[in-house]
Amino acid sequence: MTKTVIAQGTFDIIHPGHVHYLEEAATMGDELYVIVARKANVDHKEAPICPATQRRDVVGALEAVDEARLGHEEDIFVPIEEIDPDVIALGHDQHHDVDAIEAELERRGIDCVVERASGREPSADEEILSTRLIIDRILERRG
Repeated sequence: MTKTVIAQGTFDIIHPGHVHYLEEAATMGDELYVIVARKANVDHKEAPICPATQRRDVVGALEAVDEARLGHEEDIFVPIEEIDPDVIALGHDQHHDVDAIEAELERRGIDCVVERASGREPSADEEILSTRLIIDRILERRG
């Protein structure tokens, strides 16, 4: 029996923190599906710079990822229902309310656990593990 894991996020500018999250999520099961957020669903931070299809394609190219797909534009739980995972892996700093996710999964009859991945510290002085901080650095140096 294959154990399926879902990870999700915006993944606007891929950085080592994203890679760590997805690699750790992959260890939680046998297959890793990644749901890449649509611009319309990113309401907790600045809208992504890169188009959704580009973000999906870059995430899908990572070795740890078995399949990357775009999220649903109106109901973020639709792809979860379609995939029917055993585990939903959240990033260490994602804003999601685990209790609310678990309640909605139960309401929809989706039997899976929600786990949070660990964080990762920069491995070098100049390493940046945040899309926002990468953008800030670009604007500082080139803006």
